[in-house]
Amino acid sequence: MDSELKLLLSLVIAILAISSLVGYLLSRRVQGEAARATVANLNARIRSWWVMAGVFSASLLLGQIFTTMLFAALSFLAMREFITLNRTERADHEVLFWAFFIILPLHYLLVGVRWYGLFTIFIPVYAFVFIPFRRVLTGETQGFLSSTARIQWALLVCVYAVSHIPMLLVLPLRGYEGQNAKLLFFFVLTAQLSDVMQYVWGKTCGRRPVAPRVSPHKTLEGTLGGIGTTVAISTCLWWATPFTPWQAALMALMVCLAGFFGGLVMSAIKRDLGAKDWGASIAGHGGFMDRIDSLCFAAPLFFHLCAFYFAETDPRPPEWVFRLLGR
Repeated sequence: MDSELKLLLSLVIAILAISSLVGYLLSRRVQGEAARATVANLNARIRSWWVMAGVFSASLLLGQIFTTMLFAALSFLAMREFITLNRTERADHEVLFWAFFIILPLHYLLVGVRWYGLFTIFIPVYAFVFIPFRRVLTGETQGFLSSTARIQWALLVCVYAVSHIPMLLVLPLRGYEGQNAKLLFFFVLTAQLSDVMQYVWGKTCGRRPVAPRVSPHKTLEGTLGGIGTTVAISTCLWWATPFTPWQAALMALMVCLAGFFGGLVMSAIKRDLGAKDWGASIAGHGGFMDRIDSLCFAAPLFFHLCAFYFAETDPRPPEWVFRLLGR
């Protein structure tokens, strides 16, 4: 772990420590039932952030394999929430077995062996085709289209999109060899900080809803303030990335915008399903999917922008993979 990564992790610890102190002081000062409930929710969020930041930091320190395993587990838990909220038929169970226990592990295995070419098409092409093939073998035609579409969506959003995050660790970037953990940190920090800043700005000065029928708590003031603050902070971290300051600002803006619209899309799905949250696994946040909805839509965009503009070549699998295939 280089000194810059240590500095980034120390920065997160400092932010969480200050947030915990502010939350404690607010809990001692606020009056009124509504205010106390808001502060209690804030403190629950902060405590959860300590756990999430600790697990994420530990995986980065332990290396690519552990980081890949972390996001594979996160994909599994998020897909479970996605499928649980959706109505499934008896005929779906065998297909879901393939999705959870065959397709998901195989896809993350491709991440682990750095097989970029197959990684990019395994779920959007082969799994996309396999799901209806396997479903039709059950002989059940009732709800066929909606059933296969739900499982395809679950794989694309919860597995394929999320897996672009650990894939950042093996992207061969010009003049940035061995430092990709900082790039992954930059992306996750930007996406999550945007969510936090939009929440803070929305709570303090939010007035006009952006999409009242989809997400009533998202306001124009919260969105603009949160994205603006996040872009400013992320730009100041350009030294930890392969970007110049203006490139870091543009990349942060793309991440924030993709994350914002991704959150709206997932909120629309929840409203369609009649649910407020995807689950209750993370205190103050809801479910795992509630915490990573912005990451799902921002990760592929960020990865491919980095690959197109900053990578030397596409990541190639190790030689033993070619020997195994007889090539």
